[in-house]
Formats: sequence, C-alpha cells, structure tokens
Amino acid sequence: MSLEWLFEIAKDNWQMFLRGAGMTMFIATVSTILGAVIGLLIGVIDTIPKTKSAFKMTVLKIIRVILRIYVEFFRGTPMMVQAMVVFYGFPLIMQSIKESIGTDFGVTGDMNRTVAAVLVVSLNTGAYMAEIVRGGIVSVDKGQFEAAQAIGMNHWKTMIHVVLPQVLRNILPATGNQFVMNIKDTSVLNVIGVTELYFVTKSIAGANFRYFESFFVACLIYLVLTIVVTQILRFFERKLGGTANYQMLDIPQPRRAEGPMK
Repeated sequence: MSLEWLFEIAKDNWQMFLRGAGMTMFIATVSTILGAVIGLLIGVIDTIPKTKSAFKMTVLKIIRVILRIYVEFFRGTPMMVQAMVVFYGFPLIMQSIKESIGTDFGVTGDMNRTVAAVLVVSLNTGAYMAEIVRGGIVSVDKGQFEAAQAIGMNHWKTMIHVVLPQVLRNILPATGNQFVMNIKDTSVLNVIGVTELYFVTKSIAGANFRYFESFFVACLIYLVLTIVVTQILRFFERKLGGTANYQMLDIPQPRRAEGPMK
C-alpha cells in the first residue's frame, strides 16, 4: 500500500514538487555564486601584504577585524537561527532607522522571504568560501608573487592575472561541495515560510497524512538534484584539469652560421 501511495502522491502533486525543487535550486545556485564572490573578495583582502603607510595599515586592520567577525558569526551559528534573525530583525532595524533619522528610505513592511533566503545563504556561503579561498591563495607558490612584483604588478593585478586563475581551479571541488550542501541546507528556510522543496513536501504531507511517502518522494528529488549537480561539476573539473598526458614541444634549434667568423 505504501508503494501505491508513493506513486499516487508523486502523480497528484508533481507540479508542487517541481515548484519546490525549482525554488530550492534557484536559492542554492544564486547563493553559491554570490557567496563565492564574497569569499574571493575576503580572501584577496585578507592576503594584502603590509605597507609602509600607517594610515593604510590601520584601515586594513579595521576592515580585517570586521570581516573576521562576519566570518566567525556565520560559521559559528546555525543557518536556521540566521534566517530568523535576518527575516524578523529587518523590520525592527528599519523601524529604528525611521525613529532615529525620520525616514525609512521607502522600505516598509516585512522583508521579502525569497530575498531573505538568498541573503542568508549567500552570507553563510561567503563565510565558508572565505576560508577556502584563503587556503587556495596560500597554496600558490610564493615565487609567483615575487615574480609578479618584479615586473611591476601590484597586489590586485597579481591576484587577477596570476593567482586567482590558479585558485579558481584549485577550489572548484570545495565550491561544488558547498553548492551541494546549499541544496540540502535550504530545507531550514521553511522556518521563515520560503516555499522550497521541504516546505512544499510538508504541506503535501499535511494534506494527505502520508508523511513517509511524501518525504520519501522529496528524498528522491534531493538525491537526483545533488547527483546531477555533482556530475556537472566533475565534468568541469576534468575540463579544467586538461589532458592526462602531456607531450613535450619539439622546438627547433637555431642553425649555427657556417664558415669562419669575421
């Protein structure tokens, strides 16, 4: 009977499951991209070398302290709690701003649930990606930094043209793993009413009282999504990795001049 109910629930509610899976993939994809950009920026800032300017070093230290607080906060607290704080705290912050300066910048009411979801997952991903990127930058040989400085490149040019292309290739497996984690972790966003796959499945199960069958269908959908994403990312890893065998180039040697030297 459970098997019959399994097919019946999937057939009757496939559109709801599809919408929930689409929202899950939308949040996970956008948040992974934004989180990777945040992580890259933090990683580059965190590896800026020391300068002789005391003012620049003071500003850099302040920025690094702020970024460190951000990373530790989002790595040290559950995403479910972060979602509650962001979604329910935003109206309170806007109310405090209005009471302080007399304007709310035209922003009224509660925060959009999808925007809050993308913001929370992006910031959470950025905190983890910052450490991944920093490790990728540190793994690049120091001689490449010295060579870039020797030809007149500053820190930002060195990062863009020399270091980051290598870092992006090195951190791709970790980024893919973070993407897969985001697909699964979006399930906690149901606490703020985001209509992702878990929220939709809970609504379906509440309507037919077949919790095992409903969530088993959701389990299969999550499994399919993660497997497909993993295979796509492995394909890109193989493309970036190049061929397995390399051949030496046969560079012709310059011909020596014949006859006596003048």
